[in-house]
Amino acid sequence: MGLLDKQFNNGNVVITSLDNVLNWARLSSLWGMQFGLACCAIEMMATGASHYDLDRFGIFFRASPRQSDVMIVAGTVTLKMAERIKRLYDQMPEPRYVVSMGSCSNCGGPYWEHGYHVLKGVDRVVPVDVYVPGCPPRPEALIEGLLKLREKIRNASLVKKSA
Repeated sequence: MGLLDKQFNNGNVVITSLDNVLNWARLSSLWGMQFGLACCAIEMMATGASHYDLDRFGIFFRASPRQSDVMIVAGTVTLKMAERIKRLYDQMPEPRYVVSMGSCSNCGGPYWEHGYHVLKGVDRVVPVDVYVPGCPPRPEALIEGLLKLREKIRNASLVKKSA
């Protein structure tokens, strides 16, 4: 037994790092900004509905970028819409995360070759943390992507590592 075990053996004291506490708070309350652009938005709405219930993971949809942690880009991103995505992303508070949902937002989808107006991936305007593949991806795939994002947040560190 160490010194701390003898002193704090009644179970009322938890010893952890500041990184772990802040990351736990972030991943336990993700507020997603609903940004549905096409057919993937239907699956995103189904994920937030009662059958799949994102509320049990602490994930709630908000309509305002200033109240959101996660931007879920679901659907075809046109060049006109790319400017608005960037503007909304800049309005979100730090730390902010982006989930790219569906083939169209990942890489242009079936329109990438023939559509001059289609952006060839939302990662050209905002940094993407998690890609959810599919056309359109099922709600289970979006839930898995959000759980991957939670895992990424859990392993994040506040301390910048020097090279």
